[in-house]
Amino acid sequence: VQLVESGGGVVQAGGSLRLSCAASGSTRSINVMDWYRQALGKQRELVATISSAGGSISIYYADFVKGRFTISRDNAKTTMTLQMNSLKPEDTAVYYCHAIDWGRLNYWGQGTQVTVSS
Repeated sequence: VQLVESGGGVVQAGGSLRLSCAASGSTRSINVMDWYRQALGKQRELVATISSAGGSISIYYADFVKGRFTISRDNAKTTMTLQMNSLKPEDTAVYYCHAIDWGRLNYWGQGTQVTVSS
């Protein structure tokens, strides 16, 4: 599985950005897809998760993005998006797409920079 992020950029506080993650390869093997972020000098942290099992979708958001960010994924698991609204300077980070397949293998994208100016 290969993951490629896009959509990062520079935005003023209060603005919006939409990140996309394009998955290719054995996408049918993907179980869980996430967005992580890593700010300069800080550890990588989980932002949001979307997973599917038995026909139902489960979504998780970190507390610091609840009500502002929305994660979604197409049924073919080829595209995952992160709609980010009401952005804050503390949201500035490199955002990474991550996936786990049914064999528990992990895949990472190269990351996309999001910069929120105050």
